[in-house]
Amino acid sequence: MKCNQRMAKLGAALLAFVTITLLLASGASAQGTYKTLYKFPGDRARYVPTGGLIFDQAGNLYGTTRQGGAHGGGVVFKLAPNADGTWTESVLYDFCSLTGCTDGADSAAGLILDQSGNLYGTTYGGGNSACTGGCGVVFELSPSGGIWTESVLYSFSGADGGNPLAGLVFDQTGNLCGTTVSGGTRNGGTVFKLTPKSGGGWTESVLHSFTGGGDGYSPFGGVVFDHAGNLYGTTYEGGHGSVGTVFTLQPGSGGTWTEKVLHHFRAGTDGSYPHDGLILDSAGNLYGTTAAGGRYDGVVFKLTPNSGGAWTETVIHRFDVANGEGPYAGLTFDDQGNLYGTTIEGGYTTLCGNAGCGVVFKLVPNGNGGWDEKMVHKFSDHPGAGPMSGVIFDLAGNLYGTTVGDNVTTVGTVFEITP
Repeated sequence: MKCNQRMAKLGAALLAFVTITLLLASGASAQGTYKTLYKFPGDRARYVPTGGLIFDQAGNLYGTTRQGGAHGGGVVFKLAPNADGTWTESVLYDFCSLTGCTDGADSAAGLILDQSGNLYGTTYGGGNSACTGGCGVVFELSPSGGIWTESVLYSFSGADGGNPLAGLVFDQTGNLCGTTVSGGTRNGGTVFKLTPKSGGGWTESVLHSFTGGGDGYSPFGGVVFDHAGNLYGTTYEGGHGSVGTVFTLQPGSGGTWTEKVLHHFRAGTDGSYPHDGLILDSAGNLYGTTAAGGRYDGVVFKLTPNSGGAWTETVIHRFDVANGEGPYAGLTFDDQGNLYGTTIEGGYTTLCGNAGCGVVFKLVPNGNGGWDEKMVHKFSDHPGAGPMSGVIFDLAGNLYGTTVGDNVTTVGTVFEITP
């Protein structure tokens, strides 16, 4: 798998996506107070929280790490708020606890919750040994009496997909949908669906196998549904420019799905290498990021549907190192229509090896058809650096996210930004 120069520099351990789980709530101001809620133990190689966070109804935060834990295969963690403003971390599950890591290893994405409080996610490795290091799994964590039990819902084997980097999404009937970066008929990755059986267990079906050609290659990000039941997502590579696509999957009769590419990135001003998924606004427009392109530091883009079925791409923001570089994560709307996101580098460019430690940014529509960027936070090399996941809101408008640490001194963290 080809990588751009920034990914090669960060190393394969940081190639992950952020399943972005969105919470639409009150907006945050462009100025805020930064607070580290939790600092992962050990050196940076031990814990790498690349996935985003989610809240439960009680205000607890949940997330994953790619490494660390009792067996080195990563963990699912919970952060519970205390009355004095501190947070208590607990590990709900340590991956790779079973021989051969059949329970999964290396969870790169965030989690989702069902109405019963069960957690669902993916691991990049572990599971079936048909792939080197395992082909990855879809898992469920179920609470009972304060104890969480992991169940592998599906273990990929290659032909049916392999190595999911993205999280999951429920459809309206309780099926789980997601992507894998490899596997399928031509090893270009897949979009898959897991359907629960009446007697227990789940059945996997491949909705689309990417060919590595014009339809895209390696979907790092997850998928999102519109109100009509169509799926939308991105591929990191492939397409006519070989630097990624935006695609849709439309359901047909008999359980078939038809893929259509909405945009081919061209490695120019329109962006290249989209690393995460998309979000929709109420008008049906799509928004996302690319890790490179624009001025070579990445872009935020918008895709607008036309009456003839085509889509028009507009770059609404280009990064230029000082205001951020390398937006690996997707975006989040506040209730006023502003967009929030992160970049893994840029900002204070004298820090983190002169690459910058990353930023949290806000894009505000200016009424003239454009968008203005406002800096929410620039990371320093202490205590956090390198956010690879997006941000979420609580009901008070505070922002929450994770950092993976820089290449030298800092470890992974969970942070809060208060307006």
